[in-house]
Amino acid sequence: MRALKVPKLEADAVKDRLNRLGQLDLGRRPGRQGGSVLLPVTGEGPFPPYPLVDVELEPQDRHRPPQERIAERLDLPGELKELLPNKYERLGHVLVLRLPGPLLPYRHAIAEAYAHVLKARTVLLERGTIHGVERRPDMELLYGTETETVHLEAGIRYALDPARVMFSSGNFDEKRRMASLDCRGETVVDMFAGIGYFTLPLAVQARADRVIACEINPEAVRFLRRNLRLNGVEDGVTVFEGDNRDLPGEGFADRVVMGYVNVTWQFLPKAFSLVRRGGILHYHDTCSIDRIPEGLLARVREGSGGRPYEVLGIREVKAYAPSISHMVVDIRAL
Repeated sequence: MRALKVPKLEADAVKDRLNRLGQLDLGRRPGRQGGSVLLPVTGEGPFPPYPLVDVELEPQDRHRPPQERIAERLDLPGELKELLPNKYERLGHVLVLRLPGPLLPYRHAIAEAYAHVLKARTVLLERGTIHGVERRPDMELLYGTETETVHLEAGIRYALDPARVMFSSGNFDEKRRMASLDCRGETVVDMFAGIGYFTLPLAVQARADRVIACEINPEAVRFLRRNLRLNGVEDGVTVFEGDNRDLPGEGFADRVVMGYVNVTWQFLPKAFSLVRRGGILHYHDTCSIDRIPEGLLARVREGSGGRPYEVLGIREVKAYAPSISHMVVDIRAL
C-alpha cells in the first residue's frame, strides 16, 4: 500500500487535509519511520508534496482504547508507556492528568499526545493536593493556553478555571443525590459553595426556594456568580462572600450542606445554629475506614453542643486516600 512520509510536526495538519479530500485510507493505522509519520492514502492524488512510499500498515481498530493511540505517538521506552494513566479528568476543553514520577521528565510530550488524541485544547498536570481554606489546586500548565472553560455535568453548566479553583468529578453521585431532592419551599445554606458544586443542583434541579451560598475564595466567588447567571438562578441564590461562621441569623435554614472535608467538624456548631428544628444537615468529612461510623458520630455529638438530633443515614461519597473515605452523614435537628 502507499503512504505519505510526513514530518512528525506536520502530520496532524496533513492528515486533516487528506481526510477532508477523501484521500486518507481510514482502514489503516498511520505508522512511524524515524522522525516521520506514514499516512496511508487512497486514490491517485494529487497529494501534498511529500514522498510517497510503499509500506505495510496495520488495519485500523477504531475500538482501541485511547491510551494505545497515545502511546503510539510517544517516543518512550515500553516500560514507561505502561505507566501512562488510563484515567484523567476532563473539564470542558481542559484535561487534568496525574503522572507518576518516572513520566514527569516527558510530561510536555505526554500532554501533547493526550491533547491530540482526546481532542483537548489545554492539559494541566495535577502536582499536589488542594491547599488551604480557599481550596486552591496545585497545577502546572503543560499544553495550550486556555485554562478557563465551561464544563457540562448532568445538565448544569459550570464555568471554571481548573488551574485556579477546584472541581471534583468524584462527587458526581452526591451532587446527583442533592439534585434529586424536593427542596421546594426550603431555605438552604451551602456552607462551602465553591463555584456552585451543590448550590447549582439544589437551585436548578431540586428547586430550593432560596439558597445562601457561602464562599471564602474570591476567585471561586467570581465563577459562582457567573454560574448562577449561566444557569438562570441568580434571583434565587444569595452569595455570602467570606467565612461562613460570620453568616448572620439562627434557626432559619431548612437544610444545611457542608460539602467540605478534613476539618468540616470544626463548622458543626455553626451548622447546628443555622438549622431550624426538623431541618436537615448534610455533614461531609473524611474518616479512617476502621473508625466508620464511630469517628464521624463522635464529631457530630461534639459539634451539636448538646442539641438533640437523629442520624438519618451515613454513606460513602468516594475513596479519599488509602484507608480513608469521604463520607456524608445526614442529620435531622430536633
